[in-house]
Order: sequence, then structure tokens, then C-alpha cells
Amino acid sequence: MPDWSYHTLFRPLLFRLPARLSRALTLHAIGGLSKIPGGSFVVRTFGHMEPSPLLEREIAGVSINTPIGLSGGVDPEGIAHRAFAQFGIGFIEHGPVTAQPIRCDKPIVKDAVKEWVQYPDYYENDGVDRFARRIANPGHQLPQFVRIAPMPLALPEQAAFELVSMMDQLSAAGAHGFYIDVNYGSRGWEDAGTILERFASLLQSQPREHPPLFLYVPSNYPNEQLLALIESSKKGFWSGVVVGESVCLEAGSGCECIVGKAAKGDCLSKIRLLRLACGHGWVIKAGGGVHEPQDALDLLQAGANAIMLHGGLVFAGPGLPKRINEAVIFEQVKDQPIEETAPFWRHWGWMCLLGTGMMLGGLLSWIIAATTVLLPYDLSFIGMSLEELHHINHHLLHFMSHDRITLSGTMITIGILYFQLARHGLRHSLHWSRTALLASGIVGFASFFLFVGYGYFDPLHAMAAAVLLPMFLLAMRSNPDRAYRLPVNVRNDRLWRRALWGQLCFVALGFALAIGGITISAVGISEVFVRTDLVYLDTTSIELDESNARLIPLIAHDRAGFGGALLCAAIAILIMALWGIQQGSRWIWWTLLLAGAPGFYAGLSVHLSIGYIDFWHLSPALFALLLYMLGLILLYPYLIRSPKEDAAA
Repeated sequence: MPDWSYHTLFRPLLFRLPARLSRALTLHAIGGLSKIPGGSFVVRTFGHMEPSPLLEREIAGVSINTPIGLSGGVDPEGIAHRAFAQFGIGFIEHGPVTAQPIRCDKPIVKDAVKEWVQYPDYYENDGVDRFARRIANPGHQLPQFVRIAPMPLALPEQAAFELVSMMDQLSAAGAHGFYIDVNYGSRGWEDAGTILERFASLLQSQPREHPPLFLYVPSNYPNEQLLALIESSKKGFWSGVVVGESVCLEAGSGCECIVGKAAKGDCLSKIRLLRLACGHGWVIKAGGGVHEPQDALDLLQAGANAIMLHGGLVFAGPGLPKRINEAVIFEQVKDQPIEETAPFWRHWGWMCLLGTGMMLGGLLSWIIAATTVLLPYDLSFIGMSLEELHHINHHLLHFMSHDRITLSGTMITIGILYFQLARHGLRHSLHWSRTALLASGIVGFASFFLFVGYGYFDPLHAMAAAVLLPMFLLAMRSNPDRAYRLPVNVRNDRLWRRALWGQLCFVALGFALAIGGITISAVGISEVFVRTDLVYLDTTSIELDESNARLIPLIAHDRAGFGGALLCAAIAILIMALWGIQQGSRWIWWTLLLAGAPGFYAGLSVHLSIGYIDFWHLSPALFALLLYMLGLILLYPYLIRSPKEDAAA
């Protein structure tokens, strides 16, 4: 569920369901997808959310890929942790965990306008035994931290014993650290110091070392009591403090809680307070009110070392970790000197030449297709002249011209896409642009071998492939990835939400073109014609084959070649739509506009000019044109205007 599908399609439906049901459906969907063969590849492809090496750091001796973590309340049963591990997060929290299971059947309530979720018992969980099995077999490689809490109404001695016992069991299972939560229970905050003191004594009596320990408090924990709790406990015993995302509705109980934007203010004040009181040696993790990238930046700038997500994933969507990572990277690199771009001949220049060659080749083949239609070696292959072909069927040359002009328009489209991806993406070492060119190019060159299916070896096509292939290989030489230097969108504003609809249009267009390309190629090397083709030609395949046995292979060559080219363009457009939509990236919008124009003009104009205007035949192209135009309109404000310009406006 990327943001472009979550906000446009799934969230409106899920938010109409009871909260427990919508959460279960979502987690089972993404969790189930990640467990089937190829499912993890689908998650990576749709999201492209792997964190950059620039985000790697160490917290309390534990190495993490990014300071963004997953709160335990998002997926309390660990159904989708394997999938969440691919969402661009650096660590996963389990819990809260208690010695025995705690059940609650009351409904979870959410408010989509104010963006909060109310839990009737925030400590509802499966018990330590289930969590130990889950941690021992996580299905991912991320560090796992566990929030443990004593059972409600437990006396200090019993509470301390439960905490130590759970630590022993979960450490053996593979937990990397623990958040000690003594807020749970009706005894209130006054017993917290006593529980922690006895917990520390029990733990220090053990001969073995323990993983890092963090004191856990809810975001609305009283500041005075928090400072008193820290002063009374042994500071050297703790690695830091976790300021949770929840706001407890009943002082001291911690049962009924709200998770939402309202927690951000309390969270910020606690981070500043703790940083002043404890210095920079303590680690501070915070999870309150992070619903957009700017919230995470505010908490990090206030002094937090790491962020945990909960409500933001519900209301902002699963792309939030990636957006936060991009914002954090931009803050890291924005004041650094801009690295020099690679020389023209290093790699990107070769792809520019390849794109230029595709555009010139497409333009030349368009001119030929609109005039003589066939080249001398085509006529030599079938052993006929243009006049003889016209006598076989007076629509035949028009039909072949229609195939070749649509192929020419697609070649120009590919050339523009490649040139722009090289000039603006490969030149600046953007990882996704190289992936788009690599995937599209492999498909494009591989489509040459479709001639095995239709039996016509095109010498000009072979010569062009032989000239362009070295350029492609030189362009694909490895180069270190660089961070995106454009300011990133940090708000869940109207412009961003509107752009998600535009992104959905282009993702749908990419898939539609890919399906069309595969279908056309498959038809081209098998049946060659569809029903509407034969209606236009007013003949049958048998009659054409009887007139000249080499005629259908020649037509099949054009059809399969067009299908391969269309698939090649579709992959580039799809990856650009999935991974390249970034606010202020004007070149993306102009690339989509300029690349789509020749393809659509060629495909639609030639049908009109030859009188092949069957509605069902043209309906896929008209649907694609509608997606293309809507996508451009919806993306225009987001891509053309940078975040700074948007803020000023």
C-alpha cells in the first residue's frame, strides 16, 4: 500500500470499517504479501524505501540503518514485521509486553480529522511467551527492542521480579534492548521509583551483562516526577529515555490512551527537558505526534536521537518512513559542498547519445513509414513491389504504415525518456534513474530476439542494436549513489495529497502500457492479427498467407517490435512514477509531457489518417491518454513548485 494507493483507494475504504477490522485487514494483506514467493520483491519495487547509508548510526551500542523505528502498537501481533522491515525503518519495537496475556474486546476509536486513535487498553498483548517466540523468528534483520511492563496492581517486589524474568527470557530470544515501563497499574506514578529501585537491585545481582535499558514514560508524564525519577535512580544504569507516543487519559493507570498529533507538544518539551537535565550522553527516543516529516525533524532538532512511528503510519500512510529519511538526509547534506557531476563520457553522456539516436531513428522511420512504408530489403524479403502489395489488398500498405508509425512514435518517446533520465538522473547519480534505464534497456534490447517467434530477421534493426548496445553498456557502468539535493516535501498538505492522485494515474498508465506491450508482442509472434485488424483489412489470415507466405512474418515483425518498444517505454515511465516523484522536480513533469506527446500523437493520428477508427480498438489508447492528461494536470503544481516556493505562496 504505497501512499499513492493508500490515500486514494484503500484509506477511504478502510476508515469506514471498525478500527480493529481495518487494522487486521491491512496487516494481514501486507504481511501475507511479504511471505509469498516474490512478495518481498513486490514490496521493494512499489516502495523503493531502502534507507541510504548516510542514515546509519549507532544508538546505545546497537547499529541501526536509520533513526526511524516502528512502535509496538502498530502491529502488536507481529503479523507484518517482515514487510515493515522494508519500509525504510531502522529498528522495531515489540510491546508493551507483560508476564501474562492481557485481553480487551472494547472497540478502538479513531478520528480522521483530528488524527488520533483511542485504545481502551493500550497494554493489551499476547504475553511474554508469544513474544519470545516471535522475537526468536522475526523474518527480518532489524534490531528488536522490547517494552516490558509489570502486570496491573502488582506490588513493587512482584513487579520488579516480573521485569527481570521477562528480560531474561526475551534476551535469550534475541532482543537487542529493553524499554522499562512502570506506568501500568492503578497504583499510580508514586510507586514507579520503588519498582525501579528493586528492579535495578535484582538485575545487578545477576553475573551476566544485560542489553541496553531505557526508561519508558508516556508523553504526558509529569515533568517534575520524571526528573525526580531520574534523580532517584542510578543514571549509569540507563542508556536513555523513551518518550512514548501515548497520552494516558487516566493519571497513573496508563490503560486508556490516545495516540495522535496532540502528543507532539508534550513530547517536544520532554526532549528539551531531558537533554538539559541529562546531557548529550543519554539516548532519547521519541514517538509522539510524528504524522509528517516536519514533525520528525522537529523532534530530532529538539534533541531526540531516534523516532518511533505509530499514528503517522495510520493517517499519513506507509510511505512516511521514506519521506522522513529523505528529509533527514537533505538536512544532513544541504550545507555540504555540492559534488562535481560526472564527466560526460563517464556514463551519462553515452545514455544521452543513445537517447538521441533513438529519437533520430524514430523520426527517420516515421518519415519512411509515412511515404514508402517499406524499405528495399523488406520488399526483397517478400519478393513483391509496392504496386503488387496494393493489388493484394488496398488497405495493406496503410495498415503496415499504421504499425510502423506507432513504433516510430514509441521510439521517440523512449529516446526522450532516456535522454532526460541520463541528463537529470544518471548525471547526478540518482539510484532510481539508473535502475529505470537498466530495466528498460534490458527489455528493449532483449525484444530484438522476438524475431525468433515471427521468423523475419531485420538487418537494419540488428545494425541499430549493435551500434546502441555498447553505448548502453558504457552508460551502465557503476557509480556511487548520491543523496537527492532538492528540498523535499515535509508536509501532508493539499498539494501533496493531490499529487498522489497524479502519481496514481501515471503508475496505472505504466502498468497499462506494460500490459499492452506484452499483449501486442505475444499477438505479434503468434496470431499476428486481432479481430478488428482483419475487419479493417476485409480479409483473413489464410487469404494473406496464400497470397504471399512471407507477408505475415513481415507484418508480425512490425507488431512484435512495437510491443517490445512499448514495454520498454512502460518500464521507464512506471519506475519514474513509482520512485521519482519528488516535489520541485520540474524535469520529471517536462519529461513526462514531452515523452508522451509523440507516442500518443503517432498512435492516434495515424488511425485517423488511414480510417482505422474502430472504438474498441482505440479504447485502450484513449484510456491511456486520459490517464496521461489527468496525471500531468494533477502533478503540475507539486512538481513545478519547490517546497520553498510553496511555503512562500
